[in-house]
Parts: sequence; structure tokens; C-alpha cells
Amino acid sequence: MISVVIRNKNQDKALEFLLRNLSERYKGDFDEVIVLDNLSTDDSKLISEKYKAKFITVEKFSYGASANLAAETAKNNIVIIFSAHSFPVSHDFFKLIKEKFKGREDELAGLRCLHNINDYSGYINNISSSDDYNKAGLIFACSAFNKKVWQKHPFKSDITTFEDKEWTKRVVAEGYKIEFVPSIFCYQINRTKAQNFFRFKNEVIGSYQLHHSNFTIFKSFKGFLHSGFKTTLNCFIEIFYIFKRFFFMIKFLTNKPNRF
Repeated sequence: MISVVIRNKNQDKALEFLLRNLSERYKGDFDEVIVLDNLSTDDSKLISEKYKAKFITVEKFSYGASANLAAETAKNNIVIIFSAHSFPVSHDFFKLIKEKFKGREDELAGLRCLHNINDYSGYINNISSSDDYNKAGLIFACSAFNKKVWQKHPFKSDITTFEDKEWTKRVVAEGYKIEFVPSIFCYQINRTKAQNFFRFKNEVIGSYQLHHSNFTIFKSFKGFLHSGFKTTLNCFIEIFYIFKRFFFMIKFLTNKPNRF
């Protein structure tokens, strides 16, 4: 069977949508749901209890440590991690994952599901995780991994972010496989400016640590100018079309066409 693990922080509405989706559309495809919650102050716990999900509070959150906790807590060998603001879409979502793992527990470390054009392009073009661990590796908005492989190769608990990509890179180097599976999910979140900045900081550090990105003062300054120019240009374009819409409405109201 499959263990479903959901990482959550103050996403009670999205969490309820995901849990309702799981309970109404995929009953029998898994036998365990665990919510790993990072000190939410909303109704996340009540909603988890409503749908009979196991609720675990994580006081000191890190991406790698939470992935390890997911594996430790799950009772099944196939573990699927969702973000609270993602949810499965295709009717055969879990069945395809089970089928992929069948008889391949010793070689298959994980499966990456599909949610955007980049995933689908990688799937159609048979991009291998050994060729590109970033584009074809796990993404813990929604991916499945093999607990048996995790027992030999745990996630790095001290990594800033990209714990899924780092694990992909490491286990593939050990000879395991990570593949795409045509299980489709949706990933939807509206972040505040502060949340986007927090994400930006983590991804800069993670890109430097894992992808060995070459950040320089010159590139930072160039990025600053580019972002400033783009923001200013978009502002002027938006204002331009505000006026265009206004003048169009004035023209329309003074010369209305015949009704049918």
C-alpha cells in the first residue's frame, strides 16, 4: 500500500481541499495519511482530525528533516509527499505509481509526478534523472519515494532546500533509478511578498550548495537593474491599458451597437 504525507503550515483551506479530494476520489488507493504540521495557528489540526489523518507537529522545521520524519513515520514502503497546496488530478494517480513500483523495489528509488509543461516535456522526451537530476528528479510538491532506499540513504537534514534534488543526485550516483510517472497533480499557491523573499533566500543558498551556481556582485547588480527595469516597464504598460480600457468604455457608451 501507499503512505501519503502532507507538509503543511497555515494552509487549512488548501489542506481541507486536498484531504477531501483524497477521501472522495481515491478511497482504497492508500491506507495512511499523515500531516506534518509546522506550528500552524489556523484550523489545520481540526481539519486533519475531521478526515482522520494522523497529525504530527514539527516545531523546528527543515526540508530534509521533515522528509526524514515522513519516511520514519510512514508504515509503507511507497511514500508520497504532498505540499498542502497541491492535489492529485488524474483518476489513476495512485494506481500508476503502484504499477511503476511493482517488482522494482530494489532498483527504483522514486517517481516524479507531472504538473506543468516542463514535467510533461521531460516525460515525453524521456529525460533521465542521471542526465539531469534537477529537471527529472524528485519534487516534493508531489513525488513518491522508496522507503527501502531511504533506509540506506536518508535525506540530508541540514540542507537549506532542494532536499529532493540532492537525494536524487545521490541515489542515482549509487545506481538507483528515479523516473517520471504520468500521475497528474495541480500545484497552486499565492505567496505574499515576504513569503516569496523567504523562498528566494533559500533558493539562492540551495542553488549555491547543490547546483554550484556562480553568484557574483556583477550578476547581482545586473539582476537588480533587470528586475527594476522590468517592474517599471510593466507598471507603465499596466497604466497604458487602464487608460485604453477607460477610453474604450467611454466610446462604447456613447455609441452602443444594436442589441440582438
